[in-house]
Amino acid sequence: QVQVVESGGGLVQAGGSLRLSCEASGRTFSPLSMGWFRQAPGKDRDLVAGISWDGHSTYYADSVKGRFTISRDNAKDMVFLQMNSLKPEDTAVYFCAATSSINYNVAVEYNYWGQGTQVTVSS
Repeated sequence: QVQVVESGGGLVQAGGSLRLSCEASGRTFSPLSMGWFRQAPGKDRDLVAGISWDGHSTYYADSVKGRFTISRDNAKDMVFLQMNSLKPEDTAVYFCAATSSINYNVAVEYNYWGQGTQVTVSS
């Protein structure tokens, strides 16, 4: 089993930045692919960024490319999402997730989830 806990959400004005953090525990972190999802009210939960176990490969949804950056620190069992140039449409609950699959860019592969952290971007 893997436990993941997110932190770093909050309220920010459009154009601002936030950094989300996720700490994983329960099994060896480094073989895990990690991802960040988000879910806005009334919408599906979508994969916005994923990262391979070694941090060498990343995936971004088109809607966040060039604005969001996913990274990881395997020594600390943590993954991060740096969000810049935030827009009101980025408002959602953001979830950290993990998978033992190498397919870090495939949403259905993720099977360990955090509780989510709210990100609200005001216009």
